Amino acid sequence: MNRQVLALGFAIAFTAGFFVYPSVTAQSTGRRVIVPKQFPSVGLPLSPGIQVGDTLYLSGHLGRDPVTTKIVSGGIEAETRQSLVNMGAVLREAGMDYRDVVTVTAFLVDFKDFELYNKVYREYFPKDPPARATVAVSGLNQGGRVELQMIAVRSR
Repeated sequence: MNRQVLALGFAIAFTAGFFVYPSVTAQSTGRRVIVPKQFPSVGLPLSPGIQVGDTLYLSGHLGRDPVTTKIVSGGIEAETRQSLVNMGAVLREAGMDYRDVVTVTAFLVDFKDFELYNKVYREYFPKDPPARATVAVSGLNQGGRVELQMIAVRSR
């Protein structure tokens, strides 16, 4: 093979491995599935959380009762609170808490619920809240009104 082609191939592999895919270097710290003890096995192909080193990736969580797996009654406020309570259990299982959350993605079925959602959200993130994106969606599993997804990084 031509030396220039080999050099280019090496440069691409080096760049992809170290700059484009930073998780490649995180593999040496291990990957751990995080499932709080009170969470039932619902047979879905997902993990409530995946921890790699000091970073915890939390799956999207609806406002479901962890025992019955049904959406809690009471509207957007109750669902938001339950989603955050459930995510708190995942954080604790990984040895973290809400202060470690660095980003949240919120999926709302109706933006008319935005202020009520924010009211509950502020209870969990009263000071220096994480970065956040909020998007409107046409529907959520089980007729939920809100689903939250997070990333946390152990800060202590």
